[in-house]
Amino acid sequence: MSGPGAAGESLVLVVPNFSEGRRVEVMDAIVAAMTSVAGTTLLNRQSDPDHNRLDATLIGSPAAVRAAALAGAAKAVELIDMDEQRGSHPRMGAVDVIPFIPIRGVTMDDCVELARGVARELAETLSLPVYLYERAATRPDRVSLAEVRRGEYEGLRADVAEGRRLPDLGPHHIGRAGATAVGARPPLVAFNVYLSGSDERAAKEVARRVRERSGGLVSVRAIGFAVAERGCVEVSMNLLDPVITPPYRALELVRLEAASFGMQVLDTEIVGLIPQASLAASAAHYLQLRAFDPDAQVIETLVAGHAAGAASGAPAGASITDLSVSGVLEALASARPTPGGGAAAALAGAAGAALLGMVARLTAGRKGYEDLADRMGEVTALADSEGATLLALADRDVAAFDGVMAALRFPRASNQEQTTRTAAVQAALGRAAEVPLEVARRAADLMPVARELVEAGNANAVSDAYSAGHLLDAAVAGGLANVSINLSSMTDADRIASLQEDADQVRERAVASLAELETAFHARLTRHP
Repeated sequence: MSGPGAAGESLVLVVPNFSEGRRVEVMDAIVAAMTSVAGTTLLNRQSDPDHNRLDATLIGSPAAVRAAALAGAAKAVELIDMDEQRGSHPRMGAVDVIPFIPIRGVTMDDCVELARGVARELAETLSLPVYLYERAATRPDRVSLAEVRRGEYEGLRADVAEGRRLPDLGPHHIGRAGATAVGARPPLVAFNVYLSGSDERAAKEVARRVRERSGGLVSVRAIGFAVAERGCVEVSMNLLDPVITPPYRALELVRLEAASFGMQVLDTEIVGLIPQASLAASAAHYLQLRAFDPDAQVIETLVAGHAAGAASGAPAGASITDLSVSGVLEALASARPTPGGGAAAALAGAAGAALLGMVARLTAGRKGYEDLADRMGEVTALADSEGATLLALADRDVAAFDGVMAALRFPRASNQEQTTRTAAVQAALGRAAEVPLEVARRAADLMPVARELVEAGNANAVSDAYSAGHLLDAAVAGGLANVSINLSSMTDADRIASLQEDADQVRERAVASLAELETAFHARLTRHP
């Protein structure tokens, strides 16, 4: 499995919201279903028992986030009964909303197509009524999520039963899993302000005054409701363009309007992720900073850029494949934990594959080897394809281990935070084990080809084929070493056993192939070319 980071890789953010924020085992199962999908990285997980809601943020390729969203939805439908679900946050389904957000290498139109494809699959495979919203909407009255979700689960179910507000896709009946909204949108900030008092009507009025639709702030949607569990009320906002309307501006207007009802701001929260620029704007406002430049004055930003540059000789986020040979070696020799042994194993495997391609090309069409032309063409294609895959796995290994480090930085002050952190670390360790296992598996698959070329390839390149075999064996050994170290920190006995069994099989194949390579090489040296 991988995380984001390879240069040129298309990246999409998906932020599915589920109607469960109290049962830890259910939330863990949903998150595990999503993070088990290769090519995804969990960036954030946030739940709230008062709202009874789980928000997750994942990033990956379009295909990966599609699969992750579908996996999470299937698990939510299995485990959440909307007839029993209650919470302060508006909701209409077990998997309540799934927005796709373009990040890199994809357009909004791509995300619209992605959202509509996921919507069709949810309707067909899970029999979910699905509503398309935001940019993916097919009718103007469903662009707004608030309008789609009006009346929540109970109200929507009643309307659909009477033939009103029928879903865009799926059955015209809402069962225990409720309905789902699927859409595409730009990045936004989900920003909640908690206010003193219990006057829900006042909270709704404050929200009305703040939202753009009622003449409030540009690109702001807002709703107000009571939070009985906390004995207060809340104004929940989506800042659709947090650069135009940053959090501080929304907070100040809420504070002003709330004061007219005798309410005070208790605290605020950000649900999910927020762009650094939005936080910097809020800091500059409240500190009354003059000519503040976050790119030049925030220590962590500068340190991160310096560390990445020192490690790789390239800008932060650069792919290993973008570096020179000396740049790769400098990156491996740096004090940073990535790139490390897993990436080095993948690079060794890629080098071995490249040598196989060279020997095959030196053999094809040469005098005395005419009958091998077709086979050498096959070997060339295989070596080129596997070499490219192994190079990509070097970047994936870096991303996977960076994911472990990110999970280890999750907060753990409360029991809930500790549970969340543990789940994230274990999921990340699993990904960090699977990537080097894939490196080892692919390298082991190529080792018999090295033996074949030693036996039958161009006699003048026998040593190159032999070297390729040993490079591939090094990739196997290095990959499996990284599998072992990650397994040693995992706690899921079944998953550990499965991965260990796969690793043992790869090791056995590599040992046998290396012995055959040695025999073939020494036999070839003793016979006439």
